Formats: sequence, C-alpha cells, structure tokens
Amino acid sequence: MPQYVIAIDQGTTSTRAIVFDHSGSIVSTGQLEHRQIFPQAGWVEHDPMEIWANTREVIGAALSKANLTRHDIAAVGITNQRETAVVWDKRTGEPVYNAIVWQDTRTQPIVDELALDGGLDRFKEKVGLPLATYFSGTKIKWILDNVASARTRAEAGDLLFGNTDSWVLWNLTGGVEGGVHVTDVTNASRTMFMDLETLSWDREILDAFGVPASMMPAIRCSSEIYGRVRSSQLLREVPVAGILGDQQAATFGQAAFASGEAKNTYGTGCFLIFNTGEEIVHSKNGLLTTVGYKLGDEKPHYALEGSIAVTGSLIQWLRDNLGMISSAPEVEVLADSVPDNGGVYIVPAFSGLFAPYWRADARGAIVGLTRFANKGHIARAALEATAFQTREVLDAVNADSGVPLTELKVDGGMVANEALMQFQADILGVPVVRPRVVETTALGAAYAAGLAVGFWKDTDELSANWGEDKRWEPKLDVAERERQLRLWKKAVTKSMEWVDDDVR
Repeated sequence: MPQYVIAIDQGTTSTRAIVFDHSGSIVSTGQLEHRQIFPQAGWVEHDPMEIWANTREVIGAALSKANLTRHDIAAVGITNQRETAVVWDKRTGEPVYNAIVWQDTRTQPIVDELALDGGLDRFKEKVGLPLATYFSGTKIKWILDNVASARTRAEAGDLLFGNTDSWVLWNLTGGVEGGVHVTDVTNASRTMFMDLETLSWDREILDAFGVPASMMPAIRCSSEIYGRVRSSQLLREVPVAGILGDQQAATFGQAAFASGEAKNTYGTGCFLIFNTGEEIVHSKNGLLTTVGYKLGDEKPHYALEGSIAVTGSLIQWLRDNLGMISSAPEVEVLADSVPDNGGVYIVPAFSGLFAPYWRADARGAIVGLTRFANKGHIARAALEATAFQTREVLDAVNADSGVPLTELKVDGGMVANEALMQFQADILGVPVVRPRVVETTALGAAYAAGLAVGFWKDTDELSANWGEDKRWEPKLDVAERERQLRLWKKAVTKSMEWVDDDVR
C-alpha cells in the first residue's frame, strides 16, 4: 500500500518535488532553480521548457533520495507560481513565447486601455481583482497581440493557456498525446476571467480582453483526480489529484481551514491570506478577493489576500545585482552588525506597489541615506521592508474583516531569519508563530491530493498534523513602533509618481 504523497512545487525561482509521509513530515526533496530572464526593464520571463525539464529531474531526485518507486506514491499534488502565463501549441507542445511572470509590468498600457471604460475596478465585482499587470489576463492578451500568428492560431483553436499548474499537469498527463488541460479554482481566480459566484469563465470579460474561450483550461476543484501520469516512467499511472495556487496551498498546509484564520508566506513576494469561509468579502482597503480552496462537491472557501511583490527577491537583488552578499543567509549577519536601520528605509517597488496601494507608477526607493549609513543599515532596511509591508497588509485585513488578528502564522523560506521574525512581531504588536513544517506550500498541495485518494480522511486529520515550532513575542516599545511606521509610510510616498509616459 502506498505510504507517501509527492508534491510538485513550481515556484518563481525554482521547481521542487517533495515527498511527504502520513504525518505531514518531509521524507525527501529534489530542487532545481531556473533562469530569470529580463529582456528589458520591467519584463520578467521564464522558459517553460526549462521548467518542464526541471520538473522531471526533481521528481527523480526526490524519489531516488528516499529509495522510492511509483508504487510507494499514493498521489501527486501540484502547487505553482500563480498569474505566470504560459501559452503553447497543443499539437506540438511548444510554447509560443516564454512564460510571462507575475512580476512583469509590460502590460501596463493594456491595463490603461481597459480601464478607460469603467476604471481599474471595471471587473472587480465579478472577479475580486482590480485591473493590474499582476494577473494572467493581460499577459495572455499581450502574447496574442505581439507574437507573430499567435492570435490567428488561438482563434483556430490550436493554442492553450495555463498558469504553470496547467502547463505541468498537461505535460505530466501526456502532453500532445492526450494531456489533461485543466486548472483549479484558486488558479482560475487569478486570471481576471473567473466569476467568483459561478466558478466559471466569464465570456463577456474574455471578449473584452480578446481571448478565445477555447484557450482556457477547464475549471475543477482543488482536490480530485484530474488524470494519471503518462510522461514520467518514475510516476507512471500515479493519479494527479490536487492543485492549489502557491499562496492558497500554504494556507491549506497551515491548516487554516476556519473562517478568521490567516497565514503569511515569505517567499519571492509576501502574501497574507485571511480565510473568509463561504462568504465572498469585497475589500474596501486594497485587498484582493480570491478563492481559498474547494474540496470535491463542498462549497468553495473564499479569502482576502494582501499581495506584496518584493520581499525575498529584494535579498536576491542585494546578492545578484549589488553583490553585497554572496548568499541569502548572510543578510541576517550583516543586519545584526548594526543596532537599527540608521534611519534608512527601502521601498522595493520594483514592479510598482501591490497591496494595499496598487500603484503602478511607483518604483523602488532607498531613502534616509546619510554619510553614517553603511551596508549593515542597508541589509537591515531590506529585511525590515518585508515586515513593514506585512504590517500595512494586516491593517487592511483587520479593517475589512472587523476582527483583529491575535497572532500570525508564518511560513516560507524567510522564516528561518530570526532577526526578521522578531522585527515582524515587534512591528505588528502580535505574536508570530512558525510551524514545525515550514514547507507549507508543498504540504498543502500534498494534502489536497491525499484527500482526493483517501490517503488522509478529512481536514480534521490534517489539523492534527500541525505543530508549533517557535513563537516570537513583540518586544518593541509602542511609541517606537509608531515612530517607525510613520517613517515607513513617509518613505512609501517617495516611491510614488515615478513612472511617466517616457519612463517604464
């Protein structure tokens, strides 16, 4: 009898395969980074073929490390970077263009054009999202408008679209030889095309974007058998039975199943999700309304989300672009070399400002520099930027929900940074709690797949797996907390109104 579930975590910087046992503990991992392609300022791309090749390789690595075969695996779950758009030819399996990444801002002219009729909130009542470069819809339109013959091929029914969950699933289940073209409700809710009430593609919105409905994957729930693996001998015939967008997967992995529960994931970006249960709550404070998950025939669970574009990628920028550090963990050592930020604040609006501002005209800024400032202050300011942005999103959640959060569950790669977690608790004024298994994104996908095949019985069994690893209590004086927040908000204003017609 199979004793394990494997999750494919197709992220922004890497693809991982993680094997979990019944207790939700990690058994083995395979991981490969893929290239970040920057053709020009504001453009961010990935090679879909590289992602698919890496997916196959990391599956092999995870299985071999644990000396497992396909007969040991009960199901495959998929989680993925949301909003990253892939368009490919269903006859050849070849992408027509690189994947356009969620951070990419090239589609701002498309946003501006669509907003002429009804403003940025033109479709928000139906889809829960404002018009923004962030979501998949404008990326599909850009590819159809700018890639030679793409629109003609799409209208002929030859092209398919998917976020990277659909791309991986289609290839896993056979590709050109009968690959399954579906997505789940969480990924569908990030395209700007799915009606939150009906959980179906809205033809009127598709027409407004000029996107043929034939390109779109079928929308399914987050936990069911979509198909079986055909393209990998290592997992051949194993059911693929769970899909969750990465932030919803992390929420699921944190066992935040009840209305009012929340988590914050610290990765390339930072994403706070607040479960609103079966109720669709439309934010009045700059948050997104999204689908949290849907299990089988049960009603969907919805969520409010605060999306922050740049957190972990700011540390990557210090490493790769500035050469201040040679590895990400070094930033904590550098930050600890100074007692405070020395008056320096970094607003990492590399892709504009996301929640709660939604300012496409913003760009990154470092403010408060004096001759006193050194690289330690820059490192500390980079870490603190993540905590300040999270505080602003949490304030918006509290305002929308009317129920102040009493503690924050955290996960993702940056939660290993003790200095950041302590400052996060300090600036929030509530405890920050890290679980025993911090790879909650992959765990959530594994849980969704395992539930579909009976590997786990119900969500109560998943909740029993959750355990606390460490808790950080706030220590900062209230007056100092408010002073720092005031200076942060002042710094944010300095990043705005930077992009003019001739500056992108």
